[in-house]
Amino acid sequence: MRRLLLSSFVVIIGFVFVGRLSYLQLFSFSPDQVLEDPAIKAVYDYPERGYVYDRNGKLLVGNQPAYDVMVIPRETKTLDTLEFCSLLSVTKEDFVEKMRRARIYSPRLPSVLVPQLSKEDYARLQEKMRKYQGFYIQKRSLRDYKTNSAANVLGYISEVNETDLRTNPYYRAGELKGRTGIEKQYEEILRGRKGVKYIQKDRFNRDIGPYKNSRLDTLPELGKEIHITIDKDLQEYGERLMVGKRGGIVALEPETGEILAMISGPTYDPALLVGRERSKNYSTLHYDSISRPTWDRSILAQPSPGSPFKTLNALVALQEGVIDSKTKFTCYNGFYVGNQKKGCHCGGGIRDMNSGIFRSCNAYFAGTFRKIYGKYNTTDEGMDVWERHMKSFGLGDYLGVDLPTGAPGRIPDKGFYDKWYGDNRWASSTIISNSIGQGEVAATPLQLANMTAAIANRGFFYTPHIIKKIGDKGIDDPKYTQKRYTTINPQHFGPVVQAMANVYKYGTAKWIQIPDIDIAGKTGTVENFTKIDGERVQLTDHSIFTAFAPVNKPKIAIAVYIENGYYGARYAGHIASLMIEKFIKGEITRKDLERKMLEKTLEHEYAKPLSGEPFKINEYVW
Repeated sequence: MRRLLLSSFVVIIGFVFVGRLSYLQLFSFSPDQVLEDPAIKAVYDYPERGYVYDRNGKLLVGNQPAYDVMVIPRETKTLDTLEFCSLLSVTKEDFVEKMRRARIYSPRLPSVLVPQLSKEDYARLQEKMRKYQGFYIQKRSLRDYKTNSAANVLGYISEVNETDLRTNPYYRAGELKGRTGIEKQYEEILRGRKGVKYIQKDRFNRDIGPYKNSRLDTLPELGKEIHITIDKDLQEYGERLMVGKRGGIVALEPETGEILAMISGPTYDPALLVGRERSKNYSTLHYDSISRPTWDRSILAQPSPGSPFKTLNALVALQEGVIDSKTKFTCYNGFYVGNQKKGCHCGGGIRDMNSGIFRSCNAYFAGTFRKIYGKYNTTDEGMDVWERHMKSFGLGDYLGVDLPTGAPGRIPDKGFYDKWYGDNRWASSTIISNSIGQGEVAATPLQLANMTAAIANRGFFYTPHIIKKIGDKGIDDPKYTQKRYTTINPQHFGPVVQAMANVYKYGTAKWIQIPDIDIAGKTGTVENFTKIDGERVQLTDHSIFTAFAPVNKPKIAIAVYIENGYYGARYAGHIASLMIEKFIKGEITRKDLERKMLEKTLEHEYAKPLSGEPFKINEYVW
């Protein structure tokens, strides 16, 4: 009986093993399992990355051929290292280190030894590769830029790192991946899908043919082309205007939320981050702590918005019913907070909303701000209402733009001030600097442009976005196609828009009018302080300008921020006006404005010694 049980047990175990092996052999092979078999070699076929076009179908990014020298460490034999290094133009030390890393990654899987050979290097090396067993050349494509602009928007691709390999099983060592901009945001769409062929090897490590008659092989899928919302000509023109200046420009189409231009200055040619010099060039750009060309000021800089913010305080006051467009305040070349006088450059006199905006009167908006808070029993209640209105314009939070980075700006709340001053220990006069867009409020150029688009649309905006079309299919994501309404009723925008139009006709921007285009705008001069050796030092003001045009049927809304650019109409205003004319007319008639911006730089301002220590919030900035 025992013998029968033992025999039965052995037979059952045998059937289990045979069944399991049959199942694995016939039904359950996966690519990962295949790659674990040392008798099978995977050869990858990389598709071309998707092309990138601008809103008008102009090619921005294509592809160019490149060649990687690959190595399978366990298949290598003794070789003349010095000769091989000479052919590859690498040092012996570099070669040894790369071979070490390849062995650590996998002795039997391919790794990139030398990436991105040029066509000339490839032609010189190809005929000699047969001498070096375990090494081969693999073709792939690199980006080929058809513009020297928009580096911050387009982004770049680079070799995957250890974190990528650990977190995403799609990638293999040596492959390329989008790192910034749309290359990162739309990586899975642009990269396509690589194909693979499995090759059976014999016991002498020789290829003997396709594994399983190529049943597990896959074909590559080309990356999809995408069309982005950027206007190539406008983007390139804006970057020319920004030469020698630091700051950011964002232009939007108000009726769609599409980003027409997104400019950061200083910038760089995106072609610098392609090819074998990519790493060296990136290090140079990244470690430039003075100009910071890789830091995208259009969506990361968070300056005080300055006087363009006054238009929002006017709208909030109208919505709350504490003023109307005819309400007047007297400006005594400034206004008082307690016994302390705060200055104003409007010239003084009696101001209503129209002249308060087009002459940019600080006293008018200080009075308006007090009335908003005075409506409520407590400062906390007034703060909650004010904060809600401001955030409805997309300020103080991430807008949801389809780019992989960005800053939230700041709309302070009661908790912010309670933490700083203590509960019930502050009032509207304490935070009066917010009335003129200084103090603790902060906004990115993208947020300022979106705020301006909401005014241009008389109370709503679309989430700003950079994607226009994927393949032949337009964007129907409700995130980008549904209106987002502000808390301000449409009827309140009329007087504010008229006052912004008068900024160009009679006010602070009257010298930069553009023929045959009605523009509504608002200048901003943001005082700029720092500490040098512990001393409070005032630096040259930042120049900010927001505008939209035409006034009645807006096609473009724009925000321009220029560091140390003096007053609002001087640099930012000039650039905004030129950008508007370029987009609407396609040519420039104000050659005097253009000549100034193309010739003048602010390098002398940026050469001044600075310390990056900011001021505390209880220090008034005017």
